[in-house]
Amino acid sequence: MSITEVREVQKREDRLGACIVYGGSLCDIADKGKKCACLEDGERSFSQGSICLLLPGSSILNTIPDNVNIFHGAIGCGAPSHSQNANTRSGNVQRGNAVRDAIWVSTALNETDVISGAETKLYNAILDADKLYRPKTITVVATCVPGIIGDDVDGVIERAQSEVSARIVPVHCEGFKTKIWATAYDAVYHGLAKSAFDDPRFDDPIIKDDLYNERIAYERAHTVNLFSVSSMGYADETELTRYLNALDQKVNAFPNFANPDEMYKIKYAGLSISTCPTHDDYLLKHLEDEYNVPYVLKHMPIGIENTNIWIRDIAERLGKSAMAERLIARETVELEEALAKYHPFFKGKRVFISAGEFRALATANLLHDLGFEIAGIRSFHHDEFANVEYEKLLKNTDENLVINIANCQPFEEANLLNTIKPDLFLGHWNGNSTATKLGIPSHVIYNSGLAYLGYRGVFELARRLYRQLANPAFNRNLSRHTRLPYKADWYDKNPFTYIKSGIEVPEDFEERSEVSK
Repeated sequence: MSITEVREVQKREDRLGACIVYGGSLCDIADKGKKCACLEDGERSFSQGSICLLLPGSSILNTIPDNVNIFHGAIGCGAPSHSQNANTRSGNVQRGNAVRDAIWVSTALNETDVISGAETKLYNAILDADKLYRPKTITVVATCVPGIIGDDVDGVIERAQSEVSARIVPVHCEGFKTKIWATAYDAVYHGLAKSAFDDPRFDDPIIKDDLYNERIAYERAHTVNLFSVSSMGYADETELTRYLNALDQKVNAFPNFANPDEMYKIKYAGLSISTCPTHDDYLLKHLEDEYNVPYVLKHMPIGIENTNIWIRDIAERLGKSAMAERLIARETVELEEALAKYHPFFKGKRVFISAGEFRALATANLLHDLGFEIAGIRSFHHDEFANVEYEKLLKNTDENLVINIANCQPFEEANLLNTIKPDLFLGHWNGNSTATKLGIPSHVIYNSGLAYLGYRGVFELARRLYRQLANPAFNRNLSRHTRLPYKADWYDKNPFTYIKSGIEVPEDFEERSEVSK
């Protein structure tokens, strides 16, 4: 059955066997990955925060030009848009467009709406958004409340579509239905696949026989889709596009900052290329099943080895292997020369990494190649796509390396960092604040304005880490005047104490950490 025939996406717990609870060793998680699609998910008897689907979902939708987001829910559900707007503005400017803000409105559901239903409120919001902004698309983002009270969001959209000029895209982001925040990517892709891929050039079936087939054949031979969700900014998009252009391919970047009037072009590419399997597998499989667009989905181009593999996989599918080898040889020689001065400085320094699944694991392999010792890894969820990265880590690091799977549990992270005491922490801003208050030098692992992917990303990251480690005084001074909100006896406990099922907590965690130091 095509995904366009169902209303909502299947949650990743069921579709991929994804999980968010684990505390143990690299060897153990890699071994379990061989035996089954994923680990048996566990539970925590205490949980401190989580990641809402609206955060990654709105990060995509807010970049789409001439789009209005309608958050059907409480007024606070649109809050992520405030922090994401800087990325929307800068992303438009970088691509040669005028400065544009993300436009979002809320149905601002109240107690009366919860009791009586809010379908009329949503219907009126759609009509008002179309009249006020005249957008090309309106994305209706269903949040938890309408999912709980049973609002027929899709029915309202079907009724309103004939009344507005904008194309209406349903996006079901009811966070209570899944623990896996990455399900939001599936929800966005699902809505776009249902509503945004119609080709206005070929509405007339009479011209479809000759012109349609001729145009598609040409576009397939010369165009690839480059998936650019929230794992890369414009600097990364430009760098990866440079490689693909060197393989004689025109690049159709999707979905961030993709023109709604041209989204249909994704159907006519000769190949779809993922930059992160965590984001992309749902739509890539649909494009192959529905439109015969094959895909490359295995590695994230972070680090020299992964970038080489990524380029070779693409070139093999395109019949451009000789061109790829010349590109790789030229780039790697130049990069190794530039990195030579950093290797002695990084050698032996211990680093802890915290991020989304693929970015965390691929970055660990990159840092190992730069000379670091990997002290621990914390990723936000786990699924079958990570197994290939765990196999690489087993070749590069200690099999007893501590692995933590946690969707935003800072108390576990604080305990881990206090026990392991790494020389460097790489993570998102929330984790960086935890590390900094412990006096650990930290660096942001993702910023849409910084280069991170490909060969350029390796050099830029090395240069930034060198500056950070050469002068760590800020973090050390800050730790003398701030503290984390945990009692001293928490740091004496096993960090995985509150994981109560699904995994075996390593009893010798503290001993392992001492040995790794």
